[in-house]
Amino acid sequence: MKKLAKRTAVAALTGVMAVGMLSGCGEKELDGTKTVAIVDGTEIPMGIVSLAARQQQAQMSAMYLSFTGSDASIWDTVADKESGATYGDQAAQDVLKQLELMCIMKEKASDYKVEVTEEDKKAMADAAKKFVEANDEETMKELAVTEDQVKMLLELQTYRQRVYDALLKEADVEVTDEEADQSAFTYVSVSTEGEEITEDEAKKKKEQAQEILDKMKEKPDGDMSEAAKAVDESYVALSGTFTTAKSDDKDAEPSSYPEEVLDALRKVKEGEVVPELIETKTGFYIARLDKEHDEEATKSKRESLETAKKTEYYTKTTDKWLKDADVKEEPKVLKTLKITDEHKFTMKMPEAPETPVQETPEPEVTEAPEAE
Repeated sequence: MKKLAKRTAVAALTGVMAVGMLSGCGEKELDGTKTVAIVDGTEIPMGIVSLAARQQQAQMSAMYLSFTGSDASIWDTVADKESGATYGDQAAQDVLKQLELMCIMKEKASDYKVEVTEEDKKAMADAAKKFVEANDEETMKELAVTEDQVKMLLELQTYRQRVYDALLKEADVEVTDEEADQSAFTYVSVSTEGEEITEDEAKKKKEQAQEILDKMKEKPDGDMSEAAKAVDESYVALSGTFTTAKSDDKDAEPSSYPEEVLDALRKVKEGEVVPELIETKTGFYIARLDKEHDEEATKSKRESLETAKKTEYYTKTTDKWLKDADVKEEPKVLKTLKITDEHKFTMKMPEAPETPVQETPEPEVTEAPEAE
């Protein structure tokens, strides 16, 4: 149990140490001592908001760079035309809300038998010290955060994770077989979408789809891809799964497949090909029900539904906590934190240990990358 607790604290430390390896440029110096919000008597200083915001900004930039090959230049874009708020403004507000909830979760910790031990606090103190040592004076001034504030953020992050885990464990959720059961099928889609498609071309595609269907009706257990390619090399068979029982729940997650296809599949037996072409707004489908009950897909669906319901329980619970809490914000102070396209941070992660963590880790500290 001690090792598990220590690893939880380490997870929070890693994020902050990652921020400790950044460098930024471009904005007026913040006053990290000013109070941005008071939550049930607990003051949240700007230094903590600044550090948490830059951590998220750095992570977002790294994600964009990984997926798109370019930086995240979105912060100056207006997100709310009515107020004129940018995505950067919204990000700052979101970070503050997260910190407010962390303070409440710390208050609620004892209700869930959650604590931060002296061992945890020592690990946090060590990490905060390394954070300060890893950054030059200019970067620390820009972040407007003190060593004590770094420790405070680490403590809040640790409480958040542990109370979050406790809430998910507490959530009493049920997933019925009707919700979870999945069927598997194979299909070919012949698209008639596109402005360039003429009436004659659409007619030809329908004829091709019918030809594929005729081949599959002759040999229902045959290779549908071979049947499709024999008609046109561009056609290929794909596989998919869907919820076996049709749901009347309007809030149920919509399927990625046309309802006409699913309705037709629900009318045939396992191994059968739908006897007629399935016509949709986007084209024609040829489909075969491969498994009325796909165990692997059902297991995966059940797990995802359980996670979704537990997350919903967590959200409803914490939303009520926030609603009931005495929260006083200082909007003018928050506005001094600017998240803009010109003010960029680049994050460099420390190397992960090769073996399971037994003691407080000593992340390798590298030089901060040059400011962009």
